[in-house]
Amino acid sequence: MHENEDQPLARRPILSALAFEGSEPITEARCAARRFLTDVQAVHGIPVSDRAMGTVQLAVSELVTNAYKYAPGPCLLDLEVSEGTVQISVWDTDPTLPAACPADPGRVGQHGLEIVMAVCQSFEVRREPVGKLVRAAIVLADGPGGDPAGRLL
Repeated sequence: MHENEDQPLARRPILSALAFEGSEPITEARCAARRFLTDVQAVHGIPVSDRAMGTVQLAVSELVTNAYKYAPGPCLLDLEVSEGTVQISVWDTDPTLPAACPADPGRVGQHGLEIVMAVCQSFEVRREPVGKLVRAAIVLADGPGGDPAGRLL
């Protein structure tokens, strides 16, 4: 028996877990995120705004790019929908925690972490027994009184 079998289906999280280890993980991850959110809408009837669809793909792309670029070995992407939010988790093998670069208007590139932090409702980085986990949450439906990241104004 699973621990949440007695919960109604609508209250259970909707999950997707993928492992990437290849030459094109970024494209695969973006496509997987889009398929996952499309299924969330079609199968489960949970609204996903166009903003959320694009923002999730952007965040997945940036986080998987960083894992692929800076960590040796595979990376894992978990997507979980619960209570109107998608939680994006990317695990990789490098224990070094990422940090946003200092502001520099002349810098080209290395803005991925800043972008993800700006568009997410919440952001967390933590070391794991092996490697690290980067987690970002994005609200799925646009609502009145909030900014594009789903934070209340």
